[in-house]
Amino acid sequence: MYCITLACDGIAPEHGAQVATDVLDEFEHRTWQQIVSCEWDGKTLVLVGKNDFDTTGDALADEFSDAIAANWGGGYSVRIVNIIKESESAA
Repeated sequence: MYCITLACDGIAPEHGAQVATDVLDEFEHRTWQQIVSCEWDGKTLVLVGKNDFDTTGDALADEFSDAIAANWGGGYSVRIVNIIKESESAA
């Protein structure tokens, strides 16, 4: 299992909390991704998710970007912050 942390910059502060909620709603339909959290820290949207196939984090980053685009009309950028391979006993 891979635990992937992603960050999105470019969301307007007054919309950040709502975009985080909307992204979580989008991921309810993406059951192959286990989303642990999506939070707005006042400046950056941070998503933490788990799956058993995304060694590079690119698949989750693409889906995160799609979910943001569906809910935010402005510019933004998504970056991979961290990928941790969890041991079988921790999963």
